Amino acid sequence: MWRADLRIPNPFVSSEVEKRELGARGRFSTSLETNGSAEGGFTLVELLVALALFSIAGLALLKLQGVTLASTSAIDRQLVASIVAQNIATDALTDAAPPAVGAASGVERNMGVDWAWRRVVTRTADPRMLRVDVAVLQDGRTLARTTVVRLGAVR
Repeated sequence: MWRADLRIPNPFVSSEVEKRELGARGRFSTSLETNGSAEGGFTLVELLVALALFSIAGLALLKLQGVTLASTSAIDRQLVASIVAQNIATDALTDAAPPAVGAASGVERNMGVDWAWRRVVTRTADPRMLRVDVAVLQDGRTLARTTVVRLGAVR
């Protein structure tokens, strides 16, 4: 029968006298006895089981890495969409003329990607103020929203 001879020192034995007294008992042995002697080491089956367990653990770590990369990509898309929404809202705030009341949409290119946006301008309870809601969409899903309030037309 195949055996891997692995002798692990006992960390709880400190003196040489105790080590001599322990003798063969101080070794870690899980092998089956075939000829009646107390040989130390692991059998081939035990090594294969240990290898299988480590393989499963390694595969779990690889799966975790894949999920982490996918979520990082999604967060990156949402961050850029948020920047695009803030840019569109800033344009509405900084234009000399206030935006027209109603809905508008368009496409903004940012970081090499075309981002669809929709802007809705409504009046507030204060007739001098306008509410501007901006949503950035990709593949029909809203990735980011922002709302700003600006001074409307002064009469």
